[in-house]
Amino acid sequence: MSTIKEAKLAATAPVPGMNKAFGPLKQADAGVLNIGYAEVGPSNGRLVVLLHGWPYDIHSFVEVVPVLASAGYRVIVPYLRGYGTTRFLSGETFRNAQQSAVALDIIALMDALRIETAIVAGFDWGARTANVIAALWPQRCRALVAVGGYIITSLQANRQPLPPQAEYGWWYQYYFATERGRLGYSKYTREFNKLIWKLGSPKWAFDDATFDRTADAFDNPDHVDIVIHNYRWRLGLAQGEPRYDDLEQKLSEEPVIRVPTITIGSDFDGPRADGTTYRAKFSGKYSHRILKDIGHNVPQEAPQALAQAVMDAEALAREDSQ
Repeated sequence: MSTIKEAKLAATAPVPGMNKAFGPLKQADAGVLNIGYAEVGPSNGRLVVLLHGWPYDIHSFVEVVPVLASAGYRVIVPYLRGYGTTRFLSGETFRNAQQSAVALDIIALMDALRIETAIVAGFDWGARTANVIAALWPQRCRALVAVGGYIITSLQANRQPLPPQAEYGWWYQYYFATERGRLGYSKYTREFNKLIWKLGSPKWAFDDATFDRTADAFDNPDHVDIVIHNYRWRLGLAQGEPRYDDLEQKLSEEPVIRVPTITIGSDFDGPRADGTTYRAKFSGKYSHRILKDIGHNVPQEAPQALAQAVMDAEALAREDSQ
């Protein structure tokens, strides 16, 4: 196994107004969902799947995608369950947001689009989903880019308390654990999520138009159910589905990821930004980047750096295959 020396990169700011929207979205039946997604780039290009988190949407990558497409990549950017134009095919399906279910949505989309393998990159929920895919289905993940590093959820580990300052940072998870929190998020979804944007990215001077473009994705009829279930499940306060038990058992063991990987730390990660706490979780070719003065929404705050990480991850994959 070889590694690449850690690089500290300055984030390259986007050109204001360079790209504000995707073209017409596509829809595909995939597993239990009809998934809405953007697709940009040559049809025969090298495949990249970009995954957003909460409370964000596909527009976090709106400045990343043109860079990758112009470099010859075919880029797929799906709405996760509970966001945008993604819908459950049946009203009877449990609105489950446990990590293995969300990851299987992406595997189902890749199957529907006849994508055997792709570079998978994400942040927040998207990084966790990408981690899970790389850990459980490495044959589907040519390379991984994970903002925040290794963030697979272990329900057992989550039972252990954190130091008070760390617990304070996750205040909204405990709010969501209450019925008051569910009602509050349902009533004030946009106000709540704009606050999260500001707290997560205090140096990012986004405007109302930028937020509103994404906030439309929160009008999805399943959005509140999905968000509340995700955070309650992670705290052991909501059940998942038995059909995912075997997958969750594997994930609870915090499996090592062997695919070529680039991880990214930012100011949002605090002392974890240097990547040392999770370095041992990646056993393949690996590089870690640190973005200074960048908050949680790395692809929107530092699109050039994220796009470069994707291209460098492909280089790791090529090196690994030789």
